[in-house]
Amino acid sequence: MKVDIVKFRWFWFGFSLAVLIPGIFAIGMCISKYGAPIKLGLDFTGGTKLEYKFSHKVELEEVRKILDSHRLGGSNIQLSKPASDGSQVVIIRSKAIKERKSTQKKASQKEKLDQNLRQSLGDFEILSIDTVSPLIGPELLTSGLLAMLFTMVGIVLYISYRFKRDYAICAIIALLHDVFILVGLFAIFSLLWGLEIDSLFITATLTVIGFSVHDTIVVFDRIRENSKYLNKNKAFGEIANDSINQTLVRSINTSMTTLITLATLYLLGGETTKMFVGAMFLGIASGTYSSIFVASALLVWWREMAKRKRLKTA
Repeated sequence: MKVDIVKFRWFWFGFSLAVLIPGIFAIGMCISKYGAPIKLGLDFTGGTKLEYKFSHKVELEEVRKILDSHRLGGSNIQLSKPASDGSQVVIIRSKAIKERKSTQKKASQKEKLDQNLRQSLGDFEILSIDTVSPLIGPELLTSGLLAMLFTMVGIVLYISYRFKRDYAICAIIALLHDVFILVGLFAIFSLLWGLEIDSLFITATLTVIGFSVHDTIVVFDRIRENSKYLNKNKAFGEIANDSINQTLVRSINTSMTTLITLATLYLLGGETTKMFVGAMFLGIASGTYSSIFVASALLVWWREMAKRKRLKTA
Protein backbone atom coordinates (compact mmCIF):
# COMPACT_ATOMS: atom_id res chain seq x y z
CA MET A 1 0.00 0.00 0.00
CA LYS A 2 1.37 3.39 -1.03
CA VAL A 3 0.96 6.24 1.44
CA ASP A 4 0.90 9.79 0.04
CA ILE A 5 2.88 11.50 2.78
CA VAL A 6 4.04 14.55 0.82
CA LYS A 7 0.49 15.50 -0.17
CA PHE A 8 -0.53 16.01 3.48
CA ARG A 9 2.66 17.78 4.57
CA TRP A 10 0.80 20.75 6.06
CA PHE A 11 -1.04 18.37 8.36
CA TRP A 12 2.30 16.93 9.57
CA PHE A 13 3.75 20.42 10.02
CA GLY A 14 0.65 21.46 11.98
CA PHE A 15 0.85 18.40 14.21
CA SER A 16 4.51 19.13 14.98
CA LEU A 17 3.70 22.75 15.84
CA ALA A 18 0.85 21.59 18.11
CA VAL A 19 3.42 19.66 20.16
CA LEU A 20 6.31 22.13 19.84
CA ILE A 21 4.50 25.35 20.85
CA PRO A 22 3.29 24.15 24.30
CA GLY A 23 6.74 22.63 24.87
CA ILE A 24 8.58 25.87 24.03
CA PHE A 25 6.15 27.79 26.24
CA ALA A 26 6.86 25.30 29.08
CA ILE A 27 10.63 25.71 28.54
CA GLY A 28 10.23 29.48 28.96
CA MET A 29 8.24 28.98 32.17
CA CYS A 30 10.88 26.55 33.53
CA ILE A 31 13.67 29.05 32.79
CA SER A 32 11.69 31.70 34.67
CA LYS A 33 10.87 29.39 37.59
CA TYR A 34 13.93 27.12 37.90
CA GLY A 35 16.61 29.01 35.95
CA ALA A 36 16.93 26.10 33.47
CA PRO A 37 14.85 24.69 30.54
CA ILE A 38 13.93 21.70 32.75
CA LYS A 39 13.99 21.33 36.51
CA LEU A 40 17.48 20.08 37.35
CA GLY A 41 18.04 17.21 39.78
CA LEU A 42 20.76 16.71 42.36
CA ASP A 43 23.20 15.49 39.68
CA PHE A 44 23.43 19.07 38.44
CA THR A 45 22.58 21.30 41.40
CA GLY A 46 24.32 19.41 44.20
CA GLY A 47 22.76 18.59 47.57
CA THR A 48 21.15 15.65 49.36
CA LYS A 49 17.98 13.73 48.58
CA LEU A 50 16.48 11.62 51.39
CA GLU A 51 13.56 9.23 51.08
CA TYR A 52 11.89 8.02 54.29
CA LYS A 53 8.97 5.60 54.53
CA PHE A 54 6.79 6.08 57.63
CA SER A 55 4.28 3.45 58.70
CA HIS A 56 1.72 6.20 59.31
CA LYS A 57 0.68 9.56 57.87
CA VAL A 58 2.87 12.57 58.72
CA GLU A 59 2.24 16.31 58.51
CA LEU A 60 4.26 18.54 56.21
CA GLU A 61 4.62 21.33 58.78
CA GLU A 62 6.05 18.94 61.37
CA VAL A 63 8.75 17.80 58.93
CA ARG A 64 9.53 21.39 57.94
CA LYS A 65 9.80 22.45 61.60
CA ILE A 66 12.36 19.69 62.27
CA LEU A 67 14.40 20.66 59.19
CA ASP A 68 14.41 24.31 60.25
CA SER A 69 15.81 23.32 63.65
CA HIS A 70 18.74 21.65 61.84
CA ARG A 71 19.42 24.74 59.68
CA LEU A 72 17.90 23.11 56.63
CA GLY A 73 15.19 25.70 56.06
CA GLY A 74 14.10 26.15 52.45
CA SER A 75 14.42 22.43 51.70
CA ASN A 76 11.96 20.94 49.25
CA ILE A 77 9.63 18.44 50.95
CA GLN A 78 7.26 16.10 49.12
CA LEU A 79 4.73 13.77 50.72
CA SER A 80 3.34 10.82 48.77
CA LYS A 81 -0.29 9.82 48.99
CA PRO A 82 -0.87 7.46 51.93
CA ALA A 83 -0.78 3.83 50.79
CA SER A 84 -3.55 1.31 51.50
CA ASP A 85 -1.68 0.15 54.62
CA GLY A 86 -1.46 3.75 55.90
CA SER A 87 2.26 4.18 55.15
CA GLN A 88 3.59 7.37 53.58
CA VAL A 89 6.85 8.29 51.82
CA VAL A 90 8.56 11.60 52.60
CA ILE A 91 11.09 12.95 50.07
CA ILE A 92 13.43 15.70 51.25
CA ARG A 93 15.73 17.65 48.91
CA SER A 94 18.11 20.00 50.68
CA LYS A 95 21.61 21.39 50.63
CA ALA A 96 24.31 18.79 51.27
CA ILE A 97 23.83 17.07 54.64
CA LYS A 98 27.01 15.91 56.35
CA GLU A 99 27.32 12.22 57.20
CA ARG A 100 29.68 10.56 59.71
CA LYS A 101 33.28 10.12 58.60
CA SER A 102 35.30 7.06 59.60
CA THR A 103 37.42 9.13 62.03
CA GLN A 104 34.50 11.11 63.46
CA LYS A 105 33.32 10.29 67.00
CA LYS A 106 30.47 12.77 67.37
CA ALA A 107 27.07 12.18 65.75
CA SER A 108 26.86 13.62 62.22
CA GLN A 109 24.23 16.08 60.99
CA LYS A 110 22.44 13.23 59.21
CA GLU A 111 22.33 11.07 62.36
CA LYS A 112 21.00 13.97 64.44
CA LEU A 113 18.29 14.61 61.85
CA ASP A 114 17.26 10.94 61.80
CA GLN A 115 17.14 10.84 65.59
CA ASN A 116 14.97 13.96 65.75
CA LEU A 117 12.60 12.61 63.09
CA ARG A 118 12.18 9.34 65.02
CA GLN A 119 11.52 11.13 68.31
CA SER A 120 8.95 13.50 66.80
CA LEU A 121 7.29 11.45 64.05
CA GLY A 122 7.94 7.81 64.94
CA ASP A 123 10.02 5.06 63.36
CA PHE A 124 10.71 4.97 59.60
CA GLU A 125 12.55 3.04 56.90
CA ILE A 126 15.27 4.77 54.87
CA LEU A 127 14.56 4.07 51.19
CA SER A 128 17.44 6.00 49.63
CA ILE A 129 20.13 8.60 50.30
CA ASP A 130 21.74 10.50 47.40
CA THR A 131 24.35 13.20 47.92
CA VAL A 132 26.14 15.22 45.23
CA SER A 133 28.80 17.83 45.98
CA PRO A 134 27.83 21.43 45.04
CA LEU A 135 31.11 21.56 43.07
CA ILE A 136 30.53 18.35 41.08
CA GLY A 137 26.91 19.15 40.14
CA PRO A 138 27.62 22.25 37.98
CA GLU A 139 30.60 20.42 36.45
CA LEU A 140 28.33 17.59 35.33
CA LEU A 141 25.87 20.06 33.80
CA THR A 142 28.63 21.92 31.93
CA SER A 143 30.16 18.66 30.65
CA GLY A 144 26.75 17.38 29.53
CA LEU A 145 25.92 20.58 27.65
CA LEU A 146 29.36 20.61 25.99
CA ALA A 147 28.86 16.98 24.92
CA MET A 148 25.53 17.93 23.32
CA LEU A 149 27.08 20.96 21.61
CA PHE A 150 30.02 19.01 20.14
CA THR A 151 27.66 16.25 18.98
CA MET A 152 25.37 18.72 17.23
CA VAL A 153 28.29 20.53 15.57
CA GLY A 154 29.81 17.23 14.40
CA ILE A 155 26.51 16.04 12.93
CA VAL A 156 25.89 19.40 11.20
CA LEU A 157 29.38 19.32 9.63
CA TYR A 158 28.99 15.71 8.46
CA ILE A 159 25.53 16.23 6.93
CA SER A 160 26.64 19.47 5.26
CA TYR A 161 29.57 17.60 3.66
CA ARG A 162 27.62 14.44 2.75
CA PHE A 163 24.53 16.07 1.20
CA LYS A 164 23.52 19.15 -0.76
CA ARG A 165 22.73 22.29 1.19
CA ASP A 166 18.94 21.87 1.16
CA TYR A 167 19.19 18.24 2.30
CA ALA A 168 21.54 19.25 5.13
CA ILE A 169 19.37 22.16 6.32
CA CYS A 170 16.20 20.02 6.37
CA ALA A 171 17.99 17.21 8.26
CA ILE A 172 19.27 19.71 10.83
CA ILE A 173 15.78 21.23 11.25
CA ALA A 174 14.36 17.72 11.80
CA LEU A 175 17.10 17.08 14.37
CA LEU A 176 16.28 20.30 16.26
CA HIS A 177 12.58 19.37 16.01
CA ASP A 178 13.26 16.13 17.94
CA VAL A 179 15.43 17.82 20.57
CA PHE A 180 12.87 20.56 21.24
CA ILE A 181 10.00 18.07 21.42
CA LEU A 182 11.87 15.93 23.96
CA VAL A 183 13.01 18.88 26.09
CA GLY A 184 9.59 20.55 25.76
CA LEU A 185 7.72 17.45 26.96
CA PHE A 186 10.02 17.09 29.97
CA ALA A 187 9.61 20.81 30.71
CA ILE A 188 5.84 20.21 30.81
CA PHE A 189 6.38 17.22 33.13
CA SER A 190 8.56 19.41 35.38
CA LEU A 191 5.82 22.03 35.68
CA LEU A 192 3.00 19.52 36.21
CA TRP A 193 4.64 16.92 38.46
CA GLY A 194 7.92 18.51 39.56
CA LEU A 195 9.95 16.00 37.53
CA GLU A 196 13.71 16.51 37.84
CA ILE A 197 16.26 15.34 35.27
CA ASP A 198 19.58 13.68 36.03
CA SER A 199 22.74 13.01 34.01
CA LEU A 200 21.06 10.05 32.27
CA PHE A 201 18.73 12.52 30.52
CA ILE A 202 21.76 13.98 28.69
CA THR A 203 22.73 10.44 27.65
CA ALA A 204 19.20 9.78 26.37
CA THR A 205 19.17 13.06 24.43
CA LEU A 206 22.50 12.28 22.74
CA THR A 207 21.24 8.81 21.79
CA VAL A 208 18.03 10.28 20.36
CA ILE A 209 20.04 12.80 18.30
CA GLY A 210 22.08 9.98 16.75
CA PHE A 211 19.02 7.80 16.10
CA SER A 212 17.06 10.66 14.52
CA VAL A 213 19.85 11.65 12.12
CA HIS A 214 20.51 8.01 11.20
CA ASP A 215 16.88 7.49 10.18
CA THR A 216 16.73 10.78 8.26
CA ILE A 217 19.92 9.99 6.32
CA VAL A 218 18.49 6.61 5.22
CA VAL A 219 15.41 8.32 3.75
CA PHE A 220 17.44 11.14 2.18
CA ASP A 221 19.88 8.66 0.62
CA ARG A 222 17.00 6.87 -1.08
CA ILE A 223 15.59 10.18 -2.35
CA ARG A 224 18.99 11.14 -3.76
CA GLU A 225 19.42 7.76 -5.47
CA ASN A 226 15.94 7.84 -6.99
CA SER A 227 16.44 11.42 -8.18
CA LYS A 228 19.24 10.15 -10.46
CA TYR A 229 17.56 7.10 -11.96
CA LEU A 230 13.80 7.70 -11.97
CA ASN A 231 11.93 9.16 -14.93
CA LYS A 232 12.88 12.80 -15.36
CA ASN A 233 9.22 13.66 -16.05
CA LYS A 234 8.37 12.93 -12.45
CA ALA A 235 8.15 15.89 -10.07
CA PHE A 236 10.51 15.94 -7.12
CA GLY A 237 7.52 15.52 -4.77
CA GLU A 238 6.59 12.22 -6.45
CA ILE A 239 10.18 10.97 -6.28
CA ALA A 240 10.38 11.88 -2.59
CA ASN A 241 7.06 10.19 -1.86
CA ASP A 242 8.14 7.00 -3.65
CA SER A 243 11.42 7.02 -1.72
CA ILE A 244 9.66 7.44 1.64
CA ASN A 245 7.36 4.51 0.85
CA GLN A 246 10.34 2.35 -0.12
CA THR A 247 11.95 2.93 3.30
CA LEU A 248 8.72 3.19 5.32
CA VAL A 249 8.44 -0.47 6.39
CA ARG A 250 12.14 -0.62 7.29
CA SER A 251 11.94 2.56 9.40
CA ILE A 252 8.79 1.49 11.24
CA ASN A 253 10.08 -2.05 11.90
CA THR A 254 13.40 -0.76 13.25
CA SER A 255 11.69 1.76 15.51
CA MET A 256 8.97 -0.61 16.72
CA THR A 257 11.46 -3.25 17.89
CA THR A 258 13.32 -0.54 19.82
CA LEU A 259 10.13 0.97 21.27
CA ILE A 260 8.81 -2.42 22.40
CA THR A 261 12.08 -3.07 24.24
CA LEU A 262 12.00 0.37 25.87
CA ALA A 263 8.34 0.01 26.87
CA THR A 264 9.13 -3.33 28.53
CA LEU A 265 12.07 -1.80 30.39
CA TYR A 266 9.92 1.12 31.52
CA LEU A 267 7.13 -1.10 32.86
CA LEU A 268 9.27 -3.84 34.39
CA GLY A 269 12.61 -2.12 35.03
CA GLY A 270 13.74 -0.35 38.16
CA GLU A 271 12.78 3.15 39.27
CA THR A 272 16.29 4.50 38.73
CA THR A 273 16.17 3.91 34.95
CA LYS A 274 12.58 5.01 34.31
CA MET A 275 13.44 8.59 33.34
CA PHE A 276 16.22 7.47 30.99
CA VAL A 277 14.01 4.85 29.33
CA GLY A 278 11.05 7.26 29.13
CA ALA A 279 13.21 9.93 27.48
CA MET A 280 14.55 7.36 25.00
CA PHE A 281 11.03 6.15 24.18
CA LEU A 282 9.65 9.65 23.51
CA GLY A 283 12.78 10.74 21.62
CA ILE A 284 12.93 7.72 19.32
CA ALA A 285 9.18 7.94 18.61
CA SER A 286 9.66 11.62 17.71
CA GLY A 287 12.78 10.84 15.64
CA THR A 288 10.96 8.21 13.59
CA TYR A 289 8.03 10.56 13.02
CA SER A 290 10.26 13.47 11.95
CA SER A 291 12.35 11.31 9.57
CA ILE A 292 9.27 10.03 7.75
CA PHE A 293 6.78 12.89 7.95
CA VAL A 294 8.75 16.08 8.61
CA ALA A 295 12.25 15.99 7.07
CA SER A 296 11.23 14.72 3.61
CA ALA A 297 8.09 16.88 3.43
CA LEU A 298 10.20 19.88 4.41
CA LEU A 299 12.70 19.05 1.65
CA VAL A 300 9.92 18.87 -0.96
CA TRP A 301 8.51 22.21 0.21
CA TRP A 302 12.01 23.74 0.04
CA ARG A 303 12.54 22.45 -3.54
CA GLU A 304 9.12 23.71 -4.64
CA MET A 305 9.80 27.15 -3.18
CA ALA A 306 13.20 27.27 -4.94
CA LYS A 307 11.58 26.21 -8.25
CA ARG A 308 8.91 28.94 -7.98
CA LYS A 309 11.61 31.47 -7.25
CA ARG A 310 13.60 30.42 -10.34
CA LEU A 311 10.49 30.59 -12.55
CA LYS A 312 9.60 34.00 -11.18
CA THR A 313 13.13 35.27 -11.85
CA ALA A 314 13.03 33.85 -15.40
